Amino acid sequence: MVLFLLIYSSSALADAKMNLGLEVYNNKAQCGVCHSLQSAGSQGQIGPNLDQLKPTIPITISAVTNGIGVMQSWEGILTEEEIEAVAYYIFNSTKN
Repeated sequence: MVLFLLIYSSSALADAKMNLGLEVYNNKAQCGVCHSLQSAGSQGQIGPNLDQLKPTIPITISAVTNGIGVMQSWEGILTEEEIEAVAYYIFNSTKN
């Protein structure tokens, strides 16, 4: 029973993080204006295609936090939780 609860709570937290990441990607930061990501239905042409790039979570956190190239820094605009969630969402959406 305890193992079931641990597994269930972990997957529920993961799903919540994926949902927050998608919300940040599509709405709060509107990443899809610049980036393509099949799972989010975005087809931006300015930034890299995230399905092809397949960035790791640390690389995405750094790029979102600090900006890179023409991409602005989202530090102070997105919370740390939102930045981690969008990185988690992108990684999990592109890892296959």
